[in-house]
Amino acid sequence: MTPGKTTKAADASAAFRAGFACFVGRPNAGKSTLTNAIVGQKIAITSSKPQTTRHVIRGVLHRPDAQLVLVDTPGLHRPRTLLGERLNDLVRQTWSEVDVIGLCIPADETIGRGDRFIAGEIAGLKATVLAVVTKTDLVDRGRLAQQLVAVSELGEFAEVVPVSAVTGQQVQTLVEVMTRYLPASPRLYPDDMFTDEPEQVLIGELIREAALEGVRDELPHSIAVIVEEMVPEESLIRIFADIYVERPSQKAIVIGAGGSRLRDVGTRARHEIEELLDSRVYLDLHVRVAKDWQRDPRQLRRLGF
Repeated sequence: MTPGKTTKAADASAAFRAGFACFVGRPNAGKSTLTNAIVGQKIAITSSKPQTTRHVIRGVLHRPDAQLVLVDTPGLHRPRTLLGERLNDLVRQTWSEVDVIGLCIPADETIGRGDRFIAGEIAGLKATVLAVVTKTDLVDRGRLAQQLVAVSELGEFAEVVPVSAVTGQQVQTLVEVMTRYLPASPRLYPDDMFTDEPEQVLIGELIREAALEGVRDELPHSIAVIVEEMVPEESLIRIFADIYVERPSQKAIVIGAGGSRLRDVGTRARHEIEELLDSRVYLDLHVRVAKDWQRDPRQLRRLGF
């Protein structure tokens, strides 16, 4: 190898890297939790309910040598409504645009049809595909070793990385691996920006996360939130938001007996919002019915979909 070529290779390896990555996987594979752990800020809501994530939210990790932009997307699922179809379109569009994709598979669950389906869907994309074995804190070494072998046989992955977002184990290793596959590029976002989402969208998501807690059956899919107004005052920020459901019976569930459940939602959400805004918050919530909004194009547009 000539001296000139050696210098060029060294320059290329030292170049600043920046690009987009996302995690994919079936519901509850730990995608949003892992995104939050890497960014170091809560940008994505988490819940045990399937299809919790509805918006494409970007979180930015700043490093001396790279800028990793993590895109949190809805999960790919079998759509039953117009909303579901639109979310799937959004997911596939995001997959086609990112540089790195991490397929998340929990360490404590057997690989199933959903994992195989998603692995097949992303196999032909231009992005570098990694396998990420999540929730390693829930299994012993023997079980983890078995899962790593099973996952490696699932497809052609550039690398397989075990990780626990809860304990932080291997999170930095995963960041190093993902960064390695980003293109050489200048910074894409200012150094002080950790997400490009408007505050009102993030606040609406935190309220929805609180409203999802403890509800069951079809109700989680029927909840949407719009932040109507934010009024900064000297000592606090007043926030007025509407929680939308599809039927009067669902409204009664969200409000609870004597308004008890809605008060709990407000308390839980307010703590998260105060941490996000670093300010005291007065939160005013109202529950409204938008009949069958998941199937109505006009109402979907009004609710931000």
